[in-house]
Amino acid sequence: MRIGELAALLGVSTRTVRHYHHQGVLPEPPRLANGYREYGMRDAVALARVRRLAGLGLSLDEIRDVMADERSRELPEILAEIDADLAAQERDIRLRRARLAEVLRRVEDGTLSPDDTASPGLLSFLKAIDVPASPSAAWDRDLLMLVDSASRAPGGRWTFAALDALTADPEPAARGRDFYRRLDELAGAEPGDPRVEPLAEELAAFSLEHMLGDQVPDGWRAEVVEPFLDGLAPAQAEVVRRAIRLIGARLPR
Repeated sequence: MRIGELAALLGVSTRTVRHYHHQGVLPEPPRLANGYREYGMRDAVALARVRRLAGLGLSLDEIRDVMADERSRELPEILAEIDADLAAQERDIRLRRARLAEVLRRVEDGTLSPDDTASPGLLSFLKAIDVPASPSAAWDRDLLMLVDSASRAPGGRWTFAALDALTADPEPAARGRDFYRRLDELAGAEPGDPRVEPLAEELAAFSLEHMLGDQVPDGWRAEVVEPFLDGLAPAQAEVVRRAIRLIGARLPR
């Protein structure tokens, strides 16, 4: 397969694959006589492994070391591990679908109002920091609405800790707009851009101070939001991953 087919198979961009090649975490196959590079099953498995390690919080340097150690592993062992990961994702998807089915039922029987899938505090917060012209703000609004709706279902209750106070304070709202502006500026950047780490640090600190308190949403880990990062550029997605990992590491459980 060609690089575009490999990228599509794993749900990433060709730019991300080339970045992994450049950083030495993903071996690059030699060019054939026709000038193209051909990727095979082992390349797909290696790329899946890199993505999983990145989602677990490893740096590219750490991933490079792990991948070097694991090149001697047998393919069936690696595939079995990936299959176990997919099984866990499948369970998460079934749970989400069950929650969405309940929302759909309420829509069909007329018991669901337009804003009933979000808590009042979240709606006030989104209104206070609304930045219609920002692609990052639009993406974040959609994700927050989904997380809030799902977490308020039975067995997964979670609410933002201090949204009412936050919306009454213009300073945090202004900082929120600044975060969106800085995320938008990373639209054409790579994950290794020097602006990524400080922005992730500030976002994590802001969330801990103003939004989360000491509450940890169920299943709080970077892999959970991975399916929702496709609409972001690589550097923007990396900011979100790092911020979530930082929050998870600092909150009590």
